[in-house]
Amino acid sequence: CIVVCVSGDSRVDNRKYKDLFNVKARMLKHDEVEYYTGHKVGGVCPFALKEGVKIYLDKSLKKHEYVYPACGSFNSAIRLSLSELERITEYPEWIDVCREDNNA
Repeated sequence: CIVVCVSGDSRVDNRKYKDLFNVKARMLKHDEVEYYTGHKVGGVCPFALKEGVKIYLDKSLKKHEYVYPACGSFNSAIRLSLSELERITEYPEWIDVCREDNNA
């Protein structure tokens, strides 16, 4: 399972994703989310994920001073600077898998 953190106003470009990961991007089905990530829908966060889940940060986040990811439940979030996000996610690298036009 791969989790890609992207800016809320950005969308994944399927071609870029496939070129990078050699597999077609797909959202997990509602009933798969907790099984694969350890969190329920609406609460998936970029940390405290099940072992084996790979986390990536998309460059679309870099336009923000702070981000507000979920914290394990649909009604919780945390304010993080990008350096804090980098530290807690243990991401391997910044990636570029979002559309350039950012049309939501």
